[in-house]
Amino acid sequence: MQRPEAWPRPHPGEGAAAAQAGGPAPPARTGEPAGLRLQEPSLYTIKAVFILDNDGHRLLAKYYDETFPSLKEQMAFEKNVFNKTSRTDSEIAFFGGMTIIYKSSIDLFLYVVGSSHENELMLMSVLTCLFESLSHVLRKNVEKRWLLENMDGAFLVLDEIVDGGVILESDPQQVIQKVNFRADDSSLTEQSVAQVLQSAKEQIKWSLLK
Repeated sequence: MQRPEAWPRPHPGEGAAAAQAGGPAPPARTGEPAGLRLQEPSLYTIKAVFILDNDGHRLLAKYYDETFPSLKEQMAFEKNVFNKTSRTDSEIAFFGGMTIIYKSSIDLFLYVVGSSHENELMLMSVLTCLFESLSHVLRKNVEKRWLLENMDGAFLVLDEIVDGGVILESDPQQVIQKVNFRADDSSLTEQSVAQVLQSAKEQIKWSLLK
């Protein structure tokens, strides 16, 4: 994977050196978190997953922590990320103290966001799982039109991969099986409700005929 020159990974200790020198910390730009903080290793690996169209408009997004607590901050972040990645051939970027893994498909851009210290291969495994699972759900048509028509299935896929920022599954076959099971279970529930309603109608009809 090639790292874009415009997005160098921040060097550890840069903020501390500036503080010791008495200089002010550089101001955060719009769409970037206020500052970088050292974090302990955690199961909460994923900060966000989102899918944009080829104009940078949000189609699907889930944020799993308070790095961008408001919708306005999220949209500004997504715009900045899209502007930096939409014209590059790389798969990885470092921006605002975060590691961003991304992939394009026809008229979609898929992004997985983690902190700067997260394992890039782990984030890539989540993105690969998401793409391959969506490819199955969308019958290999990973594009805007089919995504919009199958948004419920897309959210089911994402929920099976990541929950609250914790990676649950990175095997697309397992994700597909679980999504199919949940879809079948939902269908059975709807069918059961329909059967109950039909039975009630029959009972009412026979009671009126008596």
